[in-house]
Amino acid sequence: MTIKRFEDIEAWKHARALASMVYKACQEPDFARDFGLKDQIQRAAVSIMANIAEGFERKGDKEFIYFLRIARGSCAEVQSHLYVALDVGLIDQDRFDCLQEAASTTGRKISGFLRYLGAANN
Repeated sequence: MTIKRFEDIEAWKHARALASMVYKACQEPDFARDFGLKDQIQRAAVSIMANIAEGFERKGDKEFIYFLRIARGSCAEVQSHLYVALDVGLIDQDRFDCLQEAASTTGRKISGFLRYLGAANN
């Protein structure tokens, strides 16, 4: 199957769902008041899907791989920020676990796509 639109990429679909989940978590009153962390985690979550889309539209595997690697890094950034949110009580363990699982799945999808594209040491 040839992917014709970035919206058809499984990793992008997972990144979109993760961004939505992050935004919902950031609407909780305590989290909403932590402007710095809220902005950082939201930007990182949006960066994942944006970099997948941008890389795809560049129409070259080399550039696409570059942007997928950035997206994977942003995914790790979300995961790191989630630890801060948990540690300072902005999210509970259940929400943390759910968000971490979504971020981990998104990262695995990106890594799988990198392997599919033949990226050495993806």
